[in-house]
Amino acid sequence: MTSSELWTRATAERYDAEESERSSPAFLGPTLDFLAELAGNGRALEFAVGTGRVGVPLRERGVPVVGIELSEHMAAVLRRKVDEETLPVAVGDMATTTVPGKFSLVYLVYNTLTNLLTQDEQVECFRNAARHLAPGGRFVIELEVPPLRFLPPGQVAVPFDVSERHLGFDTFDLAEQILVSHHLTRDGDDGRYRRSESRHRYAWPAELDLMARLAGLERERRVADWSGEPFTEDSTKHVSVWRKPV
Repeated sequence: MTSSELWTRATAERYDAEESERSSPAFLGPTLDFLAELAGNGRALEFAVGTGRVGVPLRERGVPVVGIELSEHMAAVLRRKVDEETLPVAVGDMATTTVPGKFSLVYLVYNTLTNLLTQDEQVECFRNAARHLAPGGRFVIELEVPPLRFLPPGQVAVPFDVSERHLGFDTFDLAEQILVSHHLTRDGDDGRYRRSESRHRYAWPAELDLMARLAGLERERRVADWSGEPFTEDSTKHVSVWRKPV
């Protein structure tokens, strides 16, 4: 077991509703195009497959997908959508859990790498990806760039969403590279708000390149989003691709 925090049954049951916008065909289209092109005629392995937000529609595009998921509750929600034969899922952590066979693509979306709360575990995640890749296969990560430049001296919090139904902000432990995401979410129309928080270890793009090198992977490209926009100093996130040498 890694240091990742487990998703509870209640959180898993709410997940698809709360992420409905990110699950729409319009939103997912560029992501699926990107991943399907890299997978080619091979198989894909999704670390932290969750409820299948990406894995299920990628499978529907004809890419054989296997998942690894730490939360049994998240995997149970996925299993209502597709059976085990269609999309096999191994319950375990993405740093050490293995599944049979080799893959042309291993991918990790939506900042999920940061669920591993130590650098050592993140390094092991890269090694686990390399372990599953066939020669020439790719490892893909989608990750936000830490927004530390928005922190003036003495400030430790940065808001990322201020809307009618949700207030979200991150607080930072700069020495340990840990951020805590705080959420106040409006439940129903009776004025009540649900409070939640989660811990994450943020990592810089250059740090990820070193992790990849330790795992025997070579950086192939880095773009600002799934549509392939150039990655610049102003980019708020990146999609990075590393290749296992032939």
